Amino acid sequence: MSQQVLSLFELNRFVKQALHNHLPDTYWVQAELSDVRSNSSGHCYLEFVQKDTGGNHLIAKARGTIWSNIFKMLKPYFEQETGQQFASGIKVLVQVSVEFHELYGYSLTVLDIDPTYTLGDMARRRREIILRLEEEGVLTMNKELDMPLAPQRIAVISSATAAGYGDFCDQLRNNPYGLSFQTKLFPAVMQGERVEESIISALESVYQELDEWDVVVLIRGGGATSDLSGFDTYNLAANCAQFPLPIVTGIGHERDETVLDIVAHTRVKTPTAAAEYLIGWLYETALKLEDHATRVVNKVEERLNWEHTRLNRLSERIPMNVRMCLQAGHYAVKGIQHRIDVALQERLLKEKHRLQLLEHQVRTASPEHLLKRGYSITLLDGKAVTDISMLKEGDVVTTRYAKGESQSVIMKIKK
Repeated sequence: MSQQVLSLFELNRFVKQALHNHLPDTYWVQAELSDVRSNSSGHCYLEFVQKDTGGNHLIAKARGTIWSNIFKMLKPYFEQETGQQFASGIKVLVQVSVEFHELYGYSLTVLDIDPTYTLGDMARRRREIILRLEEEGVLTMNKELDMPLAPQRIAVISSATAAGYGDFCDQLRNNPYGLSFQTKLFPAVMQGERVEESIISALESVYQELDEWDVVVLIRGGGATSDLSGFDTYNLAANCAQFPLPIVTGIGHERDETVLDIVAHTRVKTPTAAAEYLIGWLYETALKLEDHATRVVNKVEERLNWEHTRLNRLSERIPMNVRMCLQAGHYAVKGIQHRIDVALQERLLKEKHRLQLLEHQVRTASPEHLLKRGYSITLLDGKAVTDISMLKEGDVVTTRYAKGESQSVIMKIKK
């Protein structure tokens, strides 16, 4: 063969030398971290990837290495500046040198990192999530819920082992006003890759007991600020924004708000502050109730005093009113009596006149009166003869006149 034949090692060394000669400088590269891992020696091995504009398909990939002397300074610096864990899925701007090894092939060695680029990308993602929630009309739904006047039944979403959870419960129990609270822990992972799904699962558990709780408190407390990325996801924010109970967040950081803080009803900095917020709210309600109770008592006392005074006035007026009523009754009785007397006199006169008429009629119809007018009465055995059929010949009858009487014998009867 006329062509030169190279071994694989020789070819790779040729490639290595060519890259070294043509790419001797360092370069700032934008990429997304993938498959980040470190070993016991402190070296970090990872992959840099780039996806298409749709974000679904890889269009470039390269192995990367951060040697331990760089990594032990770069990682804490990045996490302190960004509040973001140095882990897969985030976008970074790194300074790299291009390397090629005969055995391990092409790779990028990381020399430096610019956290401001990642902060910008995180802010961009937060803005996109917030804009999406706003367009869907759910961004402020939880904030628009009314906080109960007495939020005493509290569903707590936190890690059971978190110091912040214990601080929260202790603060509620030992509040200076002796207020009573009921709490129940709904365990969730509060750092790492399972934050989103774990908190959403806890919210679903709270929803199953919705009528038993007044408010949800989501607290983290402690932990590195680099673990906050789990609270900046769309699914978690959408679930919290649309949850039917007010959500109070206290995830223990001083940096800018996470998306979860933005959609929650109330955001405080720490679990202890969350407890103080609820204590203060309930105490304010208690003061208002006490004020209302005092006002009610005062109003009742005022009304009782007014009614007592009114009753005294009425009782003072009773004797005079009784006298006036008795006097009015006396005059009324006298008036009735007078009317009765007049009516009685009128009735007596009327009846007297009627009796006189009857007496006149009786006198006019009496036998004596008729006799005086020339009439006579024929009697048979003491009875007046009113019909000739009562007589027969030979009967002895008596004839009575106005003055005296006579006896006759019936000689002949004509019918």
